[in-house]
Amino acid sequence: MRTAWWAAAALVALAALPASAAAQTLSSPADYAAPPPGWRMAPSAVVREVAARPEVRKARAAHALTYGRAYYKSRARHRWQVSFFATPKGPGRSKEISQTVVDDRTGRVLESWTGYKVDWPMARGYPGAFGRIADALWIWLPLCVLFVLPFARPPWRLLHLDLLVLLAFSVSFAFFNASRIDVSVPLVYPLLAYLLVRMLMIARGREAPSVRLTVPAAWLGIGAVFLLGFRCGLNVVGSNVIDVGYASVIGADHFASGQAVYGHFPLDNQRGDTYGPVLYYAYVPFEALLPWNGGWDDLPAAHAAAVAFDLLTAGGLWLLGRRLRGPDLAALLAYAWATFPFTLLVANSNANDGIVAVLVTAAVLALARPVTRGALVAAAALTKFAPIVLAPLFATYPRAARGRRAAVLTAAGFAGLGALAMAPVALGDGLHTFYDRTLGFQAGRGSPFSVWGLYGLPGRGVALAAALVLAVVVAFVPRRRDPVVVAALGAAALIALQLALEHWFYLYLVWFLPLAFVALLAGRRIVSIDSARDGREPPAVRMTTAISHGSSSEES
Repeated sequence: MRTAWWAAAALVALAALPASAAAQTLSSPADYAAPPPGWRMAPSAVVREVAARPEVRKARAAHALTYGRAYYKSRARHRWQVSFFATPKGPGRSKEISQTVVDDRTGRVLESWTGYKVDWPMARGYPGAFGRIADALWIWLPLCVLFVLPFARPPWRLLHLDLLVLLAFSVSFAFFNASRIDVSVPLVYPLLAYLLVRMLMIARGREAPSVRLTVPAAWLGIGAVFLLGFRCGLNVVGSNVIDVGYASVIGADHFASGQAVYGHFPLDNQRGDTYGPVLYYAYVPFEALLPWNGGWDDLPAAHAAAVAFDLLTAGGLWLLGRRLRGPDLAALLAYAWATFPFTLLVANSNANDGIVAVLVTAAVLALARPVTRGALVAAAALTKFAPIVLAPLFATYPRAARGRRAAVLTAAGFAGLGALAMAPVALGDGLHTFYDRTLGFQAGRGSPFSVWGLYGLPGRGVALAAALVLAVVVAFVPRRRDPVVVAALGAAALIALQLALEHWFYLYLVWFLPLAFVALLAGRRIVSIDSARDGREPPAVRMTTAISHGSSSEES
């Protein structure tokens, strides 16, 4: 009777053709009745044991017809994977509803997942899945202390709360690492909302109080250099390449060799073609120097790119600070980037989000050059698409008599770079395929990593529309603006969009972080402990540098 039952189950399984990662990449034993040679447990016994588990029974009870299959999870370590599938009511593929890993030698269940954690392994809390050693407490907590240490001096102001809110994402991240997505996701939204309000306040406010540092600014510059070197070392000895870094290398290889890109990624990263072409172009030099071997190995090109993007952003912030208020702000901005733990998370995950930070920082540096800033915003928009919300803001700077000409030149730079970047796509894979694999896929993708996807909340369309409206409004209000105001408004536009995303992750913080740092710190006088000891404060500096047009923040 048991043999007949398993035969029937096997026939159903073959007919249903389950669309799961296991079915595509793992193999099943031919005989369920007897243990495979060298194994202790028969596949049928493993499936029965898993089927009796409470969480699996609960998952199966929600569906009319289910069946289980056993796979070789690891032949070397003698581990089974048992997956249960729910058959579709109509045409379509079966859905994997539970996934359990069993040790063949002991019969002990090592992992058991149901719900969204079946489809989203990143929700399972695997140690070091993102950043490897970067999220170790002995690294993360000291970075948090170093991040706030220069500011730990009364009088206490809103800036201190701002910095603590930035660090508070660590609390959510800790719950994420513990596989408590039900806690980590809702914790993010009050923090993003607070930062959105603060960016808008800074854009509309007067000159902020001075930044009173606990150490000389020169020390911060030295510390930033040391920490950036330390981060490079960590990338070499204790980092990993996540799927998005792997996807970037694949795309670079395909573009460089003239192969089709969109819709032509390998099975182990089928949906890695979801980004704009500029992202893949940015990886071409690294892939040319450190070629891809055709698999998900150590991927040295991804490591080199992540380190380069990290250093370029820190260098861009240093240059931006020097232009705005001199060497003290330059050191402070670079130090803030080097000590904020989530920037290390991005670099040590060898993620591709760092290119967004580079391009956004470069766009602010190029504010005085309309064509260049338009091209940089277009490049940023053709990486992960979200920076498109910066286009109206950068196009209308400065709001002065010459603003109309600047807007035309910015639009020309945007359109020119966009056309140049999209030409190989249009002539190769085609724009329809490009849309289906990128924006079309992202628009239809569900995700538990937002309140919209986790709880099925209505209103995401309204939130998205509000974010797009805000992106247009900040292009005209306030009328008087300088680079600090532009940075604050740009950060606000990106944060508002992130609040409306179906899929949000901690790596996205670096999209707006350079702008937020400039907004929080560049509009203030910097008073180091040396000048305070001497009873002096540096005078206010009007921003008339190469990146500034229009009024200063003191006039706005």
